[in-house]
Amino acid sequence: MASPCCPPLMKKLMIFFLSTLLLTTIVNSETQCRRFKSIISFGDSIADTGNLLGLSDPNHLPHVAFPPYGETFFQHPTGRFSNGRLIIDFIAEFLGFPLVPPFYGSQNAHFEKGVNFAVGGATALERSFLEERGIHFSYTNVSLGVQLKSFKDALPKLCGSPSDCREMIKNALILMGEIGGNDYNYVFFVGKTIEEVREFVPLVISTISSAITELIGMGGRTFLVPGEFPIGCSVTYLTLYQTSNKEEYDPSGCLKWLNKFAKYHSDQLQAELNKLRELYPHVNIIYADYYNALLRLFQEPGNFGFIDRPLHACCGFGGPYNFTFGRKCGFKGVESCSDPSKYICWDGVHMTEATYRLMAEGILKGPYAIPPFDWSCLSSKIKNNGSSDTKYSLMYH
Repeated sequence: MASPCCPPLMKKLMIFFLSTLLLTTIVNSETQCRRFKSIISFGDSIADTGNLLGLSDPNHLPHVAFPPYGETFFQHPTGRFSNGRLIIDFIAEFLGFPLVPPFYGSQNAHFEKGVNFAVGGATALERSFLEERGIHFSYTNVSLGVQLKSFKDALPKLCGSPSDCREMIKNALILMGEIGGNDYNYVFFVGKTIEEVREFVPLVISTISSAITELIGMGGRTFLVPGEFPIGCSVTYLTLYQTSNKEEYDPSGCLKWLNKFAKYHSDQLQAELNKLRELYPHVNIIYADYYNALLRLFQEPGNFGFIDRPLHACCGFGGPYNFTFGRKCGFKGVESCSDPSKYICWDGVHMTEATYRLMAEGILKGPYAIPPFDWSCLSSKIKNNGSSDTKYSLMYH
């Protein structure tokens, strides 16, 4: 004969399990599909919308302050390291936000829908740390740590009370980079070996991870964390390490050993992000696969409307890749191509707007975001901003 206590016990257990299921569903829904209210960005020149320009001496402006930078979309230089918009700009447009303003040097800027601390030339590691190891580059002193401190110091002006700031950070899409690429650039450029450069990888990854952890503590709930570019396809590196040994190159003309290193960084970053996901299951940490989002363009340029010389810079001077060290785009005597939309590379280091558009599309709509974004809660108007499915809409929108 059944005990009379069992039915109430079963009822309590059912309520408990249903409550847990409902809570899990709510948490998953909140984690996966968040209606972002702003973008908070950190990083280097890949995401800099004008910060280096704002930090510069007006009498000694960087090369990005001069034409043809910005010519395609803005019709004038904005401090962006491209002929037009960047990945962060296309993300903002997709979400229905205004373009994210730079924080440094901005006067009367409105930061309600976003704020950007990314600075061209920035490193993940502190400048002093690099200098102690013989890595001297005076391009900028705004490391990821400096950017994060600027953000924390600015919070009272950005959002007011601590509770309001926590709410703002919670509802923001936080773009963590790309950052770390310059750490490796500077180490390579002073002649360090690949083995020596690899020793910096765990340090860079740890720095990025610590910044994410700190922002989670401040309320951050959604992070987009990009990996490294396929630097073996970079015009700068192809010029620096040019060799007659054809075995060094892949079928696209990229240096295999450098791409292997870039993939190593990206793999290590993904492993660290997996650890963070386990520690913070309520936080959505999305890996942006910049490596493959860009590599496919070099491998099949014709399929995306690019010229059949995908490693040739649009704006540059001389050499097999239209690039010469010391003759930067923006300098007198350095000319740009007539149609940047046909080129993947812009200035030998950075990509064209057409490239960044395709990369952004691949991240927002797939398959280059891990895990993929869930846009189910967004309005159809916003979802259609990115017009996703054809190469035509991407290239000629």
